Amino acid sequence: MTTWLKRNNLLAIFAFMVVFPFILALLDGQPPAAVFASETGSAKFLQGLLIEIFILGMYALSYDLILGITGLLSFGHAMFFAVGAYGAGIMIKSFGWGILPTVAGVLAAAVVQAVLFGIVLPRVKGITFALVTLGFASVFFIVVQSGDLAAYTGADVGLQGVIVPDFLNTATHRYTVYLISLIALAITYLVFRRFVDSPTGRVCVAIRENEDRALMLGYNTFWFKQIALIISSITAAFAGLLHTIHQPIVSPNVASLGWTVSALLIILIGGVGTLSGAVIGAAVFRLLEFYLDKFFGESAAILLGITYVVLVLFVPYGIVGTWQAKGLNTRAGREILRQRVLQQWHFPFTDRKKR
Repeated sequence: MTTWLKRNNLLAIFAFMVVFPFILALLDGQPPAAVFASETGSAKFLQGLLIEIFILGMYALSYDLILGITGLLSFGHAMFFAVGAYGAGIMIKSFGWGILPTVAGVLAAAVVQAVLFGIVLPRVKGITFALVTLGFASVFFIVVQSGDLAAYTGADVGLQGVIVPDFLNTATHRYTVYLISLIALAITYLVFRRFVDSPTGRVCVAIRENEDRALMLGYNTFWFKQIALIISSITAAFAGLLHTIHQPIVSPNVASLGWTVSALLIILIGGVGTLSGAVIGAAVFRLLEFYLDKFFGESAAILLGITYVVLVLFVPYGIVGTWQAKGLNTRAGREILRQRVLQQWHFPFTDRKKR
């Protein structure tokens, strides 16, 4: 029954997000056809903002899988995203590839970099693994900014002038890009949820809790961590590809440590290891960033930092994590109440029967 309700809730949310741009258009005095025509207005603008949230949600889910589910602390996760963003841009702009070969190339690059990260898994763990991944990502960050590859990456200016197929042009077909991003996020969430509930996912959770015990039970934890890294890398790289399609420029910032910290902040806001918290955290993160910058300008960064501190202090397990913890307490309270009712009514009745 609970699973059925969850599925229906997810379907309802998905259906609402599909029609949401049309609702916005009607509220703005535009006909529904304006959404398909990508006419200027609040509907088109908010679609662009939501596309960014969907992309951030996929990126945060990929990080939550390795950190929140498997327990791998990585400081180089931005490289997963940046390989997808830069790879897609270079394949389309410099090599002239179509969208399907580009997607295949990005996925192949994602697997290769996950294997590269996995090479060090048998040798290091914990903070040492985090530092090694930071080293990989730092090298990549330096490479994309180097003048030798400026013709491909744009160096410190960023990769510009990527011409995507017309049906993916976010300026003229924004609702199409919106739908693709929404469907990609929904599929990613469902696949990740299924993965976590699978035997492989359960072993990943066991690795997070106590890797030595998982080893003692006979599991080769290296392969489970490698699988999690590959799935995470593919997801982040695909999010990077969508970023290149939607944004007019791929900035080197997406390969920096700050971009990894952004993913960490998102899952901390939503709730580490909850999956749904990654999506909610992405929405809160991007909307806070946008509206604080809009209303407070240069003071936005300070206010954003204060907001993060307040969230960590008063919502220590994240939005979803804290809600789940309170839900568990509520169920425990109901169980105690039920036991007390049984003690008051059932046992006296039993004693009366015995007499």
